Amino acid sequence: MALFHFHVGQVKRSAGQSGIESAAYRAGEKLYSEYYGQVSDYTRKGGVIHTEILLPPHAPRKYADRQTLWNAVEDAERNKNAQLAYSFDIALQNELTLDENIALARQFLLDNFVSRGMIADFAVHQPDKKDGGIPNQHFHVLCPIRPLNPDGTWGAKQRRVYREDGKFDAVQTTDWGKPETLEAWRKAWAALCNAKFEEKGLPDRIDHRSYERQGVEQVPTVHEGVAVRQMEARGIATNKGERNRWIKSANAMLRALRDSIKSLAVWLTSTRVNLESAPSLTRLLMEYMDERNAGAWSNKARVGNLKRASKAVSYLSENNLHALDDLENHLSSLHAELDEVKATLDANKKRSKELRSWLSYAEQYKSFKPLHDELCSIKWKSKREQFKAEHESELRQFYMARRKLPDGIHAADWQRELVMLERENDAVYAKYKTLRVELSELLDVKYCVDRALAAREAKGRETRPLAEERD
Repeated sequence: MALFHFHVGQVKRSAGQSGIESAAYRAGEKLYSEYYGQVSDYTRKGGVIHTEILLPPHAPRKYADRQTLWNAVEDAERNKNAQLAYSFDIALQNELTLDENIALARQFLLDNFVSRGMIADFAVHQPDKKDGGIPNQHFHVLCPIRPLNPDGTWGAKQRRVYREDGKFDAVQTTDWGKPETLEAWRKAWAALCNAKFEEKGLPDRIDHRSYERQGVEQVPTVHEGVAVRQMEARGIATNKGERNRWIKSANAMLRALRDSIKSLAVWLTSTRVNLESAPSLTRLLMEYMDERNAGAWSNKARVGNLKRASKAVSYLSENNLHALDDLENHLSSLHAELDEVKATLDANKKRSKELRSWLSYAEQYKSFKPLHDELCSIKWKSKREQFKAEHESELRQFYMARRKLPDGIHAADWQRELVMLERENDAVYAKYKTLRVELSELLDVKYCVDRALAAREAKGRETRPLAEERD
C-alpha cells in the first residue's frame, strides 16, 4: 500500500544532540567529533542500504566527506545550544524497486533542496521490524541550517532589520524553516511519487494533505517514533501505542459500518423496484421460515431457522419496522447517529491535540523562565546583549511558549479535561459497537427477506406455464 510520511525536526545542542553523532547514526558509520573529542560508532547498526551527500555548486568539494562536513558544521556554531541541522524522515514506496526509490529520493533532493543552496546528506534505511524502526523503506536527510555564502564559507542564519524606533527584528536569511516551504516540499514529494506510479501504470496514489483536508472520514494515528516502537516491540505497552490501537480499531469499525449502511441502502432501492406491492416485513420473514423449513432435513435445522426468523421479527417489532419504508427511515437514522459519533470523535481529537500542545508549551515555559528572569536582572546593556547571544535558542523557545499561552498556565485543568475526553472516547467507541450490533441484525433481516423474495419469484415461474396451458 502506498504510504505518505514526511516528518521534519531539528538536530540541536540544547537537546543534547550532535551533528556528528546524528550523521553517524543515519549513515551507519564511525565518525570522530572534533567539537566533543569523541567517536560515534554505528558500523554495527543494521538496515542502512545506501548513503550519499549532495552538494550545491558553490559548496567546497571536501564536504562530500561526511566527517569533514559535520565537523565543519559543528565548528561554525559557537553557541552551546546551537541549532545544527534540519532532520527529515520520509517514507519510500513499497510499490517501487530499491533502485527506483533511491533515484526518486535523489531527484527530490536535487530539485527541492540542493537547488536552494542546501547540502543534503541522505541515507536510505530498511530496518528490521524487531528493532522498532519504521517497517518500510524510508530515507533520512540531514541539512545544515546555516547557509553557505557564494564563496563556500558559512553565512549567517539571521540578519537584523531595524525599525523606525531604533529597535530591530531578527529575520531568517533563508526560507528553509518556513511552514509554507515545508508544505511545498511535502506537496512536491507526493507529486513526484504519483508521477512515478502513473509512469509504471500503477493505480496507487499518495496525498500530502491530512485526512481532514482531504475530506476522508478517518481518524489519523499518532506518530510513535523509534523509542515507542522499540518498547512496543519488547512487549511494553505505551500510551501512544494503546491510542493508535484504539484509533485503528475505531477506523476499521467506522469503515465497516459505512459499508454496511451503503449496502443496505442499495438493497432497499432495488427491492422496492422489484416488488409490485410492498408486503409487510414480518410476512416476508414468515415466508422465509416456511421456505427454509420445507427443505430442512432435521429438527436441528428447523430450530435454527426458527431462531433466526424469530430474532429478526423481534428486532422489527421492537423498532416498529413494518414495511420497507420504515426500514429505510430507520437506516437513515442509523446513518445520522454514525455521523454524530464521527463528529464527536473528530472534535475530541482536535481538542486533545490542542491541550497536549498547551501542556508542552507550559513545560517549555517553566524550563526556560529562570533563564529569562536572569536576563531581566542584568542591568548593563552590553552584558544583557552578551547573555542574549549566549542563550539565543532557549530565550526564543521561552518567548514562543509565552506567546502560545496568552491566558496563562492551567496545567491541572488541561490534564483533567484530557482525562474526560479519553472517557468520552471510550463511550463513543461503545456506541460504535452498539451500532455494529444493530446493523448486524439489519443484515439478518435483509438475508431473510432476500430468500423469501427469491422463493416468491421461483413459485411465480412455476405457476406461469400452468396458467398458459389452461389458457
